[in-house]
Amino acid sequence: MNLIIDGEGDKGVIVFAHGSSLAMDHEYMQDITLRLVALGLKVVRFEFPYMANRRCTGKKGFPNQIPVLIASFRDVIEYVKSSVLLPSQPLYLAGKSLGGRVASHLYVEGGFAGLFVFGYPFHPVKDNSKLRISHLSKTNEKIHIFQGERDKLGNKAEVESYQLNPNIHIYWLEDGDHDLAPRKRSGYSKEGHISDVVNKIAQVLS
Repeated sequence: MNLIIDGEGDKGVIVFAHGSSLAMDHEYMQDITLRLVALGLKVVRFEFPYMANRRCTGKKGFPNQIPVLIASFRDVIEYVKSSVLLPSQPLYLAGKSLGGRVASHLYVEGGFAGLFVFGYPFHPVKDNSKLRISHLSKTNEKIHIFQGERDKLGNKAEVESYQLNPNIHIYWLEDGDHDLAPRKRSGYSKEGHISDVVNKIAQVLS
């Protein structure tokens, strides 16, 4: 099991899963990890089987099917519970896009202190009829989703038309795309948006 573990964990441990095309040590993942560490979290990153294979072979492949991804994530959680998490520490889940989707399937099973998703893939890029939200209503625990207003996998107009459970808290980032990055002409910045996201997480942890 290939893991990267950062931080001391005064506020708890968070297992942070990558997106479909971002390895666990990608700049995006590293940036958010360091910010989470600064909040007092111990951050555990890992790679799904297809990404681990890509690292070994150098060949790109499609993500594994959802059941395989869920099983992989569950294995990491069990390891964290047995070898990383202290009895007094809360355990959080987080994920970028695909990682957040997989995390949400595990989160609804219960036993976690919170879930943070950076760009939830509400539907495939080219088919907004295939929604990935049915399982989200299986819990009354809060789910925190940080979403760009023009995200191609679920923009503001689309998502606000869904009948989502009130426990799902969506924080909209002005003019943001799937990486939460706005266009320069918007007057906003990706740095500013990520800072706002981390400030929201800090409020949840406090």
